[in-house]
Amino acid sequence: MSRWDYYWNYYTPKPPKPVKDGIKAKSQRGNIGKTWWSKRWIEVLEAFGMGARLGRGRSYARQGQVVSIDIAEGIVKARVQGTRSTPYKITIEIKPLSATDWNKVTDAMAEQAIFAAKLLAGEMPQDIEAAFHEAKIALFPKSVKELATDCSCPDWANPCKHIAAVYFILAEQFDEDPFLIFKLRGKDKGRLIEELRQKRGDVSAAPQDFGSENELEPMPMAAPLAECLDSFWRAGAELKSFSANPVLPEVDCALLKRLGNAPFAAKRKNMSVWLEEVYQIVSHSALAKALGEF
Repeated sequence: MSRWDYYWNYYTPKPPKPVKDGIKAKSQRGNIGKTWWSKRWIEVLEAFGMGARLGRGRSYARQGQVVSIDIAEGIVKARVQGTRSTPYKITIEIKPLSATDWNKVTDAMAEQAIFAAKLLAGEMPQDIEAAFHEAKIALFPKSVKELATDCSCPDWANPCKHIAAVYFILAEQFDEDPFLIFKLRGKDKGRLIEELRQKRGDVSAAPQDFGSENELEPMPMAAPLAECLDSFWRAGAELKSFSANPVLPEVDCALLKRLGNAPFAAKRKNMSVWLEEVYQIVSHSALAKALGEF
């Protein structure tokens, strides 16, 4: 029996007051969290040995007892309805990474093209923790001491079931927006993307020393269009030796995702969503045609 369960014996469990329009966990059975990062969050909490408190918090989350949740840099504030008439006030604090640490992390992210491409497109890379490990920094808390929590309920255990319920709702918030993990560690999405753009721009603009033997020869100037009108649509000899190996991009519709929503919609659907569907159909059809599948 953990010390949390020992404390639990001081209270006679009572059902909480029902909540109308509470934040109810989408997962009603099994594990909560569908993406690797939300599952990682829950794994970290379970590794801290919180006992059955997490289980009771999961039940509260599934019943919709969390009334509200707000995530800011380094802090989560929430209200959870318990047995009393007034919801309890919960605070969960995680120490944000320092500016120096974030600089190391964004350097590591910018050096990996796929990390930068996915993040700039609003996607979370599968192995983003590698960038943090390279900088010798942890993305998730390494011990329960890094979590400062408080609940206005009379239960003196930590975490109480109300705090635990917020932990699970927080996991599903991470499912919806993985950048909230970075925000909780002190860097919101806008600033992170801007820093990555600057650092990727610095990398692309940096001079490269190819050596005199490897310098590329300048491309010959093309003939003026007026001089090649008769042969413009004629296939040249170079076309016979041309070959292409098209592949799908690492990030689908990266440019659209970086631009965000369009300022107009059609049939109640944002135009960027329509364009993303069209681009995916076109790219998959072009790839199939190039591979001779139809």
